[in-house]
Amino acid sequence: MARLHFVVLLLLTQIGWATLSVAQNSATDLQGVYKDASNADNILVMQDGYFSVTSFSSEPSNFIYTLGGHYETQGSELNVEIDFHSADASLVGEYFAIPMVYDGKTLTVDRPDGFEQKWIKQDESSQGLAGIWRISGRKVNDEIQSIPKRARQTLKVLSDERFQWIAMNTETGEFFGTGGGRYTYKNGKYTEHIEFFSRDNSRVGMKLEFNGEVIDGNWHHSGKSSKGSPIYEIWSKVK
Repeated sequence: MARLHFVVLLLLTQIGWATLSVAQNSATDLQGVYKDASNADNILVMQDGYFSVTSFSSEPSNFIYTLGGHYETQGSELNVEIDFHSADASLVGEYFAIPMVYDGKTLTVDRPDGFEQKWIKQDESSQGLAGIWRISGRKVNDEIQSIPKRARQTLKVLSDERFQWIAMNTETGEFFGTGGGRYTYKNGKYTEHIEFFSRDNSRVGMKLEFNGEVIDGNWHHSGKSSKGSPIYEIWSKVK
C-alpha cells in the first residue's frame, strides 16, 4: 500500500518516491478502501494482496489516472509490484519497498517535498463479493468460451462496496481502460453505480443492473453493458 501511496503521490505531484510512516502493519490490517483527506475523489483500494489507486473528478466528470498491482508487508515496509499504470507504462513490472506508518484508521504519507498527505480508511458493509476477479469466460452464441490466463487480461477489484475493472497487459505495460464506482449485491442482483470511466466520461452516473451468482467459486454475471449490449461473463477469483 505504501507503494500505492507512493504511486498516488507520483501521479499527483509528478515527482519521485514518497515515504510512508506506519505503526502496525499487516496485509489484513491495511485491507480496505481509503480516501485522500484533501480530495475525496482520490481513492485507494487494498484487497487480498492487490491494490489500486484512482484519481478522478466528480464535477465535471473526468478520469485522471489509475495504477495498481500486488503488495505484501514485511516488517515496517510494504513491498509492491506495479501491474498497471494508465499514465506511465514504464513503471509496470517495477518493484518498490516503501516504509510506512498506519494507526488503524489514518495512513499518513510524508512526501519528499515536505508535504504530509493523509489517507482515511472508510467504513464498509459486506456485499459478499470482495476479492480480485479475472474474467475467465464469456457466453457467445449460447456457448461458454474460456478465456485463459495471460498477460493481456481484465481484472475486477472488489472491496465490500467499491468496484473497479482494469484492462491491461502486464508484459507490455499497455493500459486499455478502466471504470469503477460503488456496487451492491443482494438477492442475486448486482448493481453498479459508475463514478469514473476512462474511455467515456459521459457514462459517469449510469446505474447498471445485472444478475449475479457465484457457482463453484466462479461469479456468473449477466445483463447489459454500459453500451446496452447483452453480456454473460464468468469471473474467477485470483489466488
